[in-house]
Amino acid sequence: MAKRKKGSDFKLLCFLLFLIGLIQTDASFGVGGGIGVGIGGGVVGGGGVWVGGGANGGNRNTVPTTAPNSVAYNALQAWKTAITEDPSGVLKTWVGSDVCSYKGVFCSGQSITAIDLNHANLKGIIVKDLAYLSDLNILHLNSNRFYGQVPESFKDLESLQELDLSNNRLSGPFPLVTIYIPNLVYLDLRFNSFTGFVPEALFNKRLDAIFLNNNQFEGEIPRNLGDSPASVINLANNKFSGEIPTSFGLTGSRVREILLLNNQLTGCIPESVGMFSEIEVFDVSYNSLMGHVPDTISCLSEIEILNLAHNRFSGEVPELVCSLRSLINLTVSFNFFSGISSECSRVSFGFDFAGNCIPGRNSQRPEPVCSGYSGGGMSCYRTPVQPLACAGISVGLKEKFSRYTSSHP
Repeated sequence: MAKRKKGSDFKLLCFLLFLIGLIQTDASFGVGGGIGVGIGGGVVGGGGVWVGGGANGGNRNTVPTTAPNSVAYNALQAWKTAITEDPSGVLKTWVGSDVCSYKGVFCSGQSITAIDLNHANLKGIIVKDLAYLSDLNILHLNSNRFYGQVPESFKDLESLQELDLSNNRLSGPFPLVTIYIPNLVYLDLRFNSFTGFVPEALFNKRLDAIFLNNNQFEGEIPRNLGDSPASVINLANNKFSGEIPTSFGLTGSRVREILLLNNQLTGCIPESVGMFSEIEVFDVSYNSLMGHVPDTISCLSEIEILNLAHNRFSGEVPELVCSLRSLINLTVSFNFFSGISSECSRVSFGFDFAGNCIPGRNSQRPEPVCSGYSGGGMSCYRTPVQPLACAGISVGLKEKFSRYTSSHP
């Protein structure tokens, strides 16, 4: 009898050691509904070792509420639940408490610092729970099928610097919450279905890149556009109307690319555009801009691409524009220009002047069309001094703008 009891004790001990091994291998492993196992004398903390998943019945996704990543785990699982289609199977890796092992999730230590799910083709909504990822620096979600709006809770993402939501199905008015993300420097909302007006506060925010192109924004471009410290501003392919703000360039902006193409802009190009001393790309094509091209454009010493095509500009293409040292491509096609200077005739770079009213040139508009165009009655002020002293234009333009703003509160 003693031998039989001793053999039973040995089997029980082996079974308990086996259970302990399972616990150490995977803390979330479940056996039934959970059983308490006491191992005498305090072998494991003297207490009873909990084996099982409790109310979850052994669910492998459970995570202790005291774990360092429990908040991140809950946030990502809430988002996973809100995603209804995952054709690439990205979220199949979003299992277990080790959130840093999830595909598209990047950590520094135990903190999630970046999420990059670009081109994952996910369908669903962006959940408010992501705001609990307090150390998140980068959120890249371009080329998916996220719909709805940007959660208001995102204002709590104090570490977020890059937000790329481009090429999705987001809608509604401009997401004001993005203005209140304190350390954001890169904002990409292009290729969505946002509508309505763009707030002035956007161009007061210290962003380095602003991409709003290919939405359905409308109304006038805010007057403080030129105040933005951004190096790239893309407002193309929207429904903006009215004139380009007269303050454009007066603040000495360091912008390198401005794209306003394919909107419904009217009026003249402001003379102050010549004060963008570092601009490399300026594209206002496919609008309804009129009048003469300002001579101050010749002050854009770093300009590489200048596109004025498909507007209603008239007069001559300024000679000084064609002598810009960095210019690679100048497109003035499909306007009503009546002449080009000898300097422009000699340029060897890409120069497209088709569809104008230039005598003796091929591919121009029919003469009756040209003779019937009056320039829309638009009279754009032109700096009368030749040659233009680029270094000194700011004083006169700022005085002129000051008088304008005092009469147009």
